[in-house]
Amino acid sequence: MHTAQGLPPIAAAQRTLHEHWLAEVTSTPSAAGKEHRVIAYLDRFFAQRPTWRSDRDQAGNITVRRVPTSPTAAPASSSRPIYITAHLDHPAFVVERIIAPSTLQLSFRGGVMDEYFIDGKVVVWDQHDKPTAARLAGVVADQPGPFKHYLCELATPNPALRVGDVAVWDVGPPTIRDNRMHTLACDDLSAVAAMLAMVDALDAMDQSLITQDIRLLFTRAEEIGFIGAIAAVREGTMPKDARVIALENSRSFAESPIHGGPIVRVGDRMSVFSPTLTDAIAKRAEEIAGAPSTVTAAQKLSDLPQWKWQRKLMAGGACEASVYFSAGYEATCVCLPLGNYHNMADLANVQAGTNTSPARIGPEFIGLDDFHALVDLLVACALRLPEAGQRSALFDKLWAERSFVL
Repeated sequence: MHTAQGLPPIAAAQRTLHEHWLAEVTSTPSAAGKEHRVIAYLDRFFAQRPTWRSDRDQAGNITVRRVPTSPTAAPASSSRPIYITAHLDHPAFVVERIIAPSTLQLSFRGGVMDEYFIDGKVVVWDQHDKPTAARLAGVVADQPGPFKHYLCELATPNPALRVGDVAVWDVGPPTIRDNRMHTLACDDLSAVAAMLAMVDALDAMDQSLITQDIRLLFTRAEEIGFIGAIAAVREGTMPKDARVIALENSRSFAESPIHGGPIVRVGDRMSVFSPTLTDAIAKRAEEIAGAPSTVTAAQKLSDLPQWKWQRKLMAGGACEASVYFSAGYEATCVCLPLGNYHNMADLANVQAGTNTSPARIGPEFIGLDDFHALVDLLVACALRLPEAGQRSALFDKLWAERSFVL
């Protein structure tokens, strides 16, 4: 693990614990509107953290605020709170009808290509957290509402199943291979895990170093159109002067590779985010890396430091930062490059029609090095996040040194 410059070190034992949380959180069944298992995990986590106080808005979004309890702890010096946000759901199924002891009707809440549902294997979780293996058996036509419906045949009857229970793709348990975490739901639960790891890292350091007003927001129902984020905006869950850093997992491409580091995302397919906040986060990434995100034409790749980060548009999808930005917040996004986006394996070939085998579901995966670097970057932003205008010093320096050529 490459060390970020200028930050209190995170111990190897802490990093191992953070990977354990990553595996636990990302393998937790969750669907839009049915995020209760992840919420219970968060409740247990913050119940053990006296310096963090959680609350809920009317939509069930969770807000968490750092409230120092020690008389020697530094007060928040900034009047503008910094909100770090992530969503709690992942594309998944919800039980709509129990047709027979071994036959269910499921709705799917999220975006996955139709080809991936053919004979798809799923796991249905009852209210007692007992899993039942099942297989999709076809589309149910002409159903009301915005979601597609599917028949599902259980491997064995489970009389404990109820309408409203959650079913997820059967991708097996989380595993680490080739410095990557392969698991059910990186999007966006690995970002949730990174936020918990940031909290752990902050709690372990000298509290006098933490002088900013750090808050967290965990939103619901992102995968069906940012519904939790929209609710947070409509209800004023965050004050209008907040600086909002939305965390995401975004589909990796050749120009945004896994193991290339966390991505300071300048925009998505809907909007370009707040440039001043994006620049502030990029500035912190540059400081802890010791260099910009990419080489210049006059450099070699070997000139880049080992702590990696990226700065990209990531226009292949949209994220909650667009919701906050459109509502007038200073908002941007930091994301992890993601493989098997929405559990769709070999997605590029399936989209192009060049796949040589049927579309299949697989675990999502991220680089563990990217995950730990995201934690580093969140800690860096929590300790110090510059205000606007930080780049002007560079331009002033260039002018002072080189304007003589004019």
